[in-house]
Amino acid sequence: MRKLLIGVDEAGRGPLAGPVAVGVVAVPRRFDFKLLKGVRDSKQMSELGREIWFERLRALEAEQKLRYIVVFSSATTIDEFGITRAVRRAVHRGVRHVAPEPAGARILLDGLLTAPREYEQETIVGGDDSEPLIALASVAAKVRRDRLMRRHALRYPQYGFEAHKGYGTKAHREALMKHGLCDIHRGTYCKVEMWRKK
Repeated sequence: MRKLLIGVDEAGRGPLAGPVAVGVVAVPRRFDFKLLKGVRDSKQMSELGREIWFERLRALEAEQKLRYIVVFSSATTIDEFGITRAVRRAVHRGVRHVAPEPAGARILLDGLLTAPREYEQETIVGGDDSEPLIALASVAAKVRRDRLMRRHALRYPQYGFEAHKGYGTKAHREALMKHGLCDIHRGTYCKVEMWRKK
């Protein structure tokens, strides 16, 4: 039985557009946590800092020292099921991907997140500050989501997704007033009557 420690966090709960992303990082119980010295919650890091840590994550995966996955729940899923269920679905998919068997796996989750009930788990408020694995999961989720939003910006250049990543900035709201919603907007997050083109 392989013993795993798994960190889970999400990014993109609040934006008006784009998916929510859940990062899941799994390491052996005897993992050398010195390799993660200095990692922090993605919200406390610069974009360059997050990119550097994401490349470290990928290098550690290439060295077979850890496994990770980022799972997205789309704007359509969020509108259909609500953000809580959309996040939960992504968490469950990610956890089952890195640890198909619950035996031997212990999961650390940030905030209000929960894993499938058959897994040993602990939810830690502020875990992205105190637990390196959760922080690394937050970096993975944030970087992958930001990269996706930059790709969406090429498809929908009128909204400026490359700058605000779908969050409700003044520029984004002004673009909504002018252009209305596009396919990746969360209709339930936007007051549709305000953004509809006149």
